[in-house]
Amino acid sequence: MTQREQAATAFDDLHTRHAAALMQQAYLLTGRPWLARRAVERGFRLAWQCWPEVAVDPDPAGWVRAAVYEYALTPWHQLCPGLRTARGPRKPSKAAGPDGALPAALLSLPAPYRRVLLLHDGVGLGLGATAAEIEASAPAAAGRLTHARERIAALLPELGLDGLPPERQGEVLRDRLAGPLSAVEVTPRAAAHVRGGSERSARRTTRAAFGGTGLFALVTLVMMALAPDHSTPPPKRPLATAPHTRVSPARTHGAATREQRDAARERRNAARERRNAAREQGNAAVRKRLREARLAPELR
Repeated sequence: MTQREQAATAFDDLHTRHAAALMQQAYLLTGRPWLARRAVERGFRLAWQCWPEVAVDPDPAGWVRAAVYEYALTPWHQLCPGLRTARGPRKPSKAAGPDGALPAALLSLPAPYRRVLLLHDGVGLGLGATAAEIEASAPAAAGRLTHARERIAALLPELGLDGLPPERQGEVLRDRLAGPLSAVEVTPRAAAHVRGGSERSARRTTRAAFGGTGLFALVTLVMMALAPDHSTPPPKRPLATAPHTRVSPARTHGAATREQRDAARERRNAARERRNAAREQGNAAVRKRLREARLAPELR
């Protein structure tokens, strides 16, 4: 058996064991059987496209369940009349009994609270596993679960959830949700059909990506070919006709200024030398008189 055949066998086994249960859960999330079937098929298609990652996941069924829930609760379903799920509080019918009214009450919850309640009280996940699957903290998941139970208790007082401890509330809801889950009759598509659809979708995506890249390259080339050339050649330099270059007035002014500064510096230096010479002459005369005074003491 080749590696591809082994992967197909493992995928088919996963689909056979969990597709029906996921269809029932998706139906409770959306209230539409065909939308539940689409969500489950979409989740398993994505799993087959990412099968190397799913195969080594500690919980492959949880991986697929998260994908199914994400698609089933996507907000854009509410923008299309044909995909619109139940919105707004629904007043449950007493004639339908608690088990028949519970799905309607569940659909009246906001999507995040509906998902937490179904995972914890319907599927039976612990609070930590529920928080991990919805990518939230444990306190946030506990708050959503408490709010959902309070809402269900207000819509269906006949369940007797008021006044019960949280553990007992979870047990009651788990028993009540088991009835609607088993009563939902939804038939998932065959695993081989899901794998074939996933491969066809992957091929279409690849072709669309290559086509878009080629179209972008073609448009770029056409624009480059049709764009006018606005570049101008550099101006030609005139040939020199005179052997001597004319000195600009700025350069002449600068040269004259430097000569004036040099002449003024020479005059200052000459004046400084004359002062120094006169000072030396005066000092020599004083020293001469002092020597003469020492040589002629009779003049004192």
